[in-house]
Formats: sequence, C-alpha cells, structure tokens
Amino acid sequence: DLKIGVCGEHGGDPKSIEFFENNNFDYISCSPFRIPTAILAAAQAYLRKEK
Repeated sequence: DLKIGVCGEHGGDPKSIEFFENNNFDYISCSPFRIPTAILAAAQAYLRKEK
C-alpha cells in the first residue's frame, strides 16, 4: 500500500489542506506553530466534504 502525504509549508495551509482532504491524502505534516490552524482546517474540510 502506497501512502500519499505532504510536508512543509503546504501542510499547514488551510486551502491546501482542503485539497488534500478532497483527494484522499493519507497524512500531512507541518511546523509546530501551524498545527492548531491545520487541525481546524482539516476538520472544516472534512465536514464540507461530507455534505
């Protein structure tokens, strides 16, 4: 099984996170100070996807 993910600045960008969620990426990685924003963006992207 091939896992697809991203790390770096794109990993903490809310618009990028929505793209990753919509395209079924397995993981993202970002710098520690971006983690709270990334968690919120991931949750919002997931909820938008479920509608």
